[in-house]
Amino acid sequence: MPVIKPVSDLRNWTEVLQDIAVGSPVYLTKNGRRRYVILDIEDYEKTEASIRLMGELFKGRKAGEEQGWETIEQASQFQNRLF
Repeated sequence: MPVIKPVSDLRNWTEVLQDIAVGSPVYLTKNGRRRYVILDIEDYEKTEASIRLMGELFKGRKAGEEQGWETIEQASQFQNRLF
């Protein structure tokens, strides 16, 4: 169940921080509308890593579409040269 609190609860920020856990962010509302999220640092770092990974995957797909894809055999030969 998501933890949703009004941003005014930050006046007593220690109580708000106690509700934050890995996989359980606290959503803050302002004027009844969602406005902010407080995340555990572990969740934040996972999110950042996922965004970077998606960016790299997008670059790879774009390069494959523009420059052509390699066959499985070509990739295997490249891998054998590395190891």
